[in-house]
Parts: sequence; structure tokens; C-alpha cells
Amino acid sequence: MDGILLINKEKGLTSRDVVNKLMKNLNTKKIGHAGTLDPLATGLLVIGVGKGTKILDLLTLDTKEYIAVVKMGIQTDTMDITGKVLKTTNNIKLSKEKLNSVLKSYQKSYEQTVPKYSAVKINGKKLYQYARNNEKIELPKRLVKIFNIELLDYDCKNNEFTFKTLVSKGTYIRSLIDDIGNSLNINCTMKELVRVKSGKFNLQDSFNINENFKFIKIEDALDFPKIIIENDILLKKVKNGNQIKLDKFDEYLTLLDINNQVLAIYKKDENNLYKAFKVF
Repeated sequence: MDGILLINKEKGLTSRDVVNKLMKNLNTKKIGHAGTLDPLATGLLVIGVGKGTKILDLLTLDTKEYIAVVKMGIQTDTMDITGKVLKTTNNIKLSKEKLNSVLKSYQKSYEQTVPKYSAVKINGKKLYQYARNNEKIELPKRLVKIFNIELLDYDCKNNEFTFKTLVSKGTYIRSLIDDIGNSLNINCTMKELVRVKSGKFNLQDSFNINENFKFIKIEDALDFPKIIIENDILLKKVKNGNQIKLDKFDEYLTLLDINNQVLAIYKKDENNLYKAFKVF
């Protein structure tokens, strides 16, 4: 039972909750996930099972696509609808044209402040621990990129709008919404969030946690060229994780045996030799 699973996470579950449920359903402890989703958020969670846990760091998940629903007129301490209300705004007047213009202004790279209610560590302690203890800490900033942002719906009657955005890994949509609110001079908080894409993986190909899953094979989850090892001497070297020489130019290679079973991931070094990076 090795490979990658695409799970459609339910609202109210942490990413760890999903892993724990899968451990029980699949009767294995070798499960991990890539790209945490907050309990409020739903959508695509990429899961590694068995040997699939070894390749989570190799998956190309540098971009994420989300659909977010924003509630205007409210600011909370967590930047989402579950938090403590800090400020409210009444009599909101905002044209669709203005909203569109501000959204498009965030289609750029910029230094984003990490939310205080997040798992980012400062001095060995997670930010949300500082927040819960009312301890002051300077929030870190990170460079993020908003590749695209598109207004999907504007419900001025209920002071809500919905947008879709493609962002770089590490972007906090809660922070993006807060920044958009600051540009609008309107308190804004995240009401709903759905992750629809993570790298090349799509929500439409995912499964609910209690469904019969279809695993993505390790060699299919990776975008590396596949090489079948037929020579017995070379096969023994690969199984032992030895350095090998191959007439190839790619940085990474997925090596398989004649039965199409994954043996290892090899990486090219500065001497144009391939070294074992992951051995299965």
C-alpha cells in the first residue's frame, strides 16, 4: 500500500485529523501530508502512504489555487470567521469596479505578514502559542507571489465577495484577505476557503475520507524521467544505493526494475554521476 492519495478534506478537521483517520482506515502508521489546511478550510490535501511518504518533499507543489469567500465589515483576531470579533464596519459602500481594481492590484509579488495564529515557529515556539498567551512577538514577513486573482461573485446585499486565486507556496489567504481589506479601507475576514489545486493535482480527482481510494503510483506522482534497470550488476548497485553512471542529463531520475516496481530516486551530482537520493 504505497503511493499518493488526494483527499477532499472536510470542514472542521485538521490535517492531522485526516492523517489519523487514514491510519485507522488503512491500518498503517506510515502516512503523511503535504500542505496543511486549517480546520475552517476544505479541499485538496495531498497524502503520502507507505513509500509515498518518502516523496512528499519531491512533489512539485509550488503553486496552490484557492476559492475564498470574504465577509466584509468584520475583523477578527484569527483573520477568519471563527475568531474573536475585534472591529465591525457598517454602511459599506463598494462598487464592483473598485473591488475588481483592488483585487487586480494584488496580482504581484509582495512581502506578506504571517498571521499570528499560525504554526510558524519563532525561537522554537509556534506563533499561535504566543497569541494564546497574549505574548507580543514581531510577526515575520515572507515574499509571496499572487499569479492570478479573479472576482467570481459580489454579494453587496450580504457584504460578501468570492474570488479565485493562484498563489505561491506559503501564501496565507487569510493575510491576503486582510491586506485586500486594508486597501479597501474595509474590515474583511475569511468566511470560507477551498483549495482546488496543489501543484499538478486537482480537487476534482480527490476522494472523501471514507471512500474507496485510488492510489497514484510513486512513479506517476513524480515528474522525473523513468529508467528501467535491466542489467543485473547495475540493479544490485541501485538496490544497495550505490553511486552509478548513466548517460543522462536530467537532475533526477526514477529507477524501476523490469516489473515496473520503483527502486529508487537518483540525483545527478557535480561530477555527472548519479547518487541515491531516495531508495525504496
